[in-house]
Amino acid sequence: MYESAIVRELDRRAMAAGTSAEHLMRRAAAAAWQAARERWPAARRVVVLCGSGNNGGDGYGVASLARAAGCTVQLIQVGATPASTSARALVTAWQAEGGTVTPWPAPIEAGADLVIDAVLGIGLSRPVAGDPFDAIAAINAQSAPVMALDVPSGLSADTGRPLATAVRADLTVSFIADKAGLWTGRAVEFTGERRLDTLEVPPTLAQDLRVQAWRLPPRLTQEQLPPRRAGAHKGDHGHVLVVGGAPGMAGAALLAARAALRGGAGWVSVATHPLHATALVAAQPELMVHAVGSADDLQPLLRKSRVVVLGPGLGQDAWACALHDAALASGRPLVIDADALNLLARRPQTLGGAVLTPHPGEAARLLGEPNADRVEADRYGAARRLQARFGAVVVLKGAGTVVADDMRLAVCAAGNPGMAVGGMGDVLAGLIGALMAQGRAPAQAAACGVQAHALAADRVATARGARGLLPTDVIDALSEPLNLV
Repeated sequence: MYESAIVRELDRRAMAAGTSAEHLMRRAAAAAWQAARERWPAARRVVVLCGSGNNGGDGYGVASLARAAGCTVQLIQVGATPASTSARALVTAWQAEGGTVTPWPAPIEAGADLVIDAVLGIGLSRPVAGDPFDAIAAINAQSAPVMALDVPSGLSADTGRPLATAVRADLTVSFIADKAGLWTGRAVEFTGERRLDTLEVPPTLAQDLRVQAWRLPPRLTQEQLPPRRAGAHKGDHGHVLVVGGAPGMAGAALLAARAALRGGAGWVSVATHPLHATALVAAQPELMVHAVGSADDLQPLLRKSRVVVLGPGLGQDAWACALHDAALASGRPLVIDADALNLLARRPQTLGGAVLTPHPGEAARLLGEPNADRVEADRYGAARRLQARFGAVVVLKGAGTVVADDMRLAVCAAGNPGMAVGGMGDVLAGLIGALMAQGRAPAQAAACGVQAHALAADRVATARGARGLLPTDVIDALSEPLNLV
């Protein structure tokens, strides 16, 4: 996936290689109309809103195809008529075919079956205002389904942030290459279903261009987690130590430990506050539970572990600080989550070989930002800054979770809103720890863990719905994505 500037360069290279801008526009229009027919085959009354740029030219092309298919088409021009030579050719063709142009402001015709958004494209870099702002409001206020061309108008193609406002589409058809901003953060509220048509632009033209982010493949775990040896024993699959569970927060440590078990660790220990030890043993007999009252009590457990999951339910009191400092000083590979991140924010340090799993609020504290809004405004940028600051693999959680290492960014396209519930992050931390214990490198374990976690949640949501999805449901569903063949 690419930044918008890189996509424009790819567009330029395609034209330099012999494909005219007009031909690319016609391909884009054909791809969009095909997607519309597949998604809404019964649509007969179509409204197209066109802006003044090349995105508007694409809209004129779609309008022509819709009219040729027998649809009644209302075309509304928002602002000036598209001025580029290629776009003017599609405007002229529309008018020559008998199509009419209604200048904005104009009401979207009642009874429309489909509204097509071609107002603003990927070049938008400042807040939407004036006629485009009002047109976006009108699109969002009506009840017909909406298809956006290339990017929902008003949405930053680079960050996924709405620039004052944005069209809420049911389907977004992107052209030439995926825009990275459409896959993370608030963008998922606006894009609807996302489709890509490369417009027959050869992938070789992009070989030397900088990729902003990679999308995690659906079968990543199949590719990265080989079948176990027939003669394997528990020692082959590593020992995970979960450190957490301050008074009143034993559940977080239990969820992380259960996820580590289900994630395939050979054995899992829990170092928890003495108040909770008996209860945790009763809740999950497969766990080795240790009452830890001090950092001295923790030391022998650290020495025996292969990976430490630090933070679930840890708290931030003196007991927590002592265990946190001991774990960081142990030299063991770490997955750092929850309160351990908040403690790390107080005393930042380089943590090569660790995985940090912040949600946006924790990420803001780690970066010294005043609030999570600054993180959410540019999730890719925030992930890069976190990785550079701490030297660790970073998992920036949220819609379109971002995984950053020192080589690249990746984004998870799976997952659903049901995952927005307490305890989901504990499950992810435990799962990543289990994969590291089984020999996966931190970046690999983070990517596989994020993908398997999201796929498991999607499996449950598909079967039972997203509302009421529990972390324990996801734990129970982990076996399938972790054992793809």
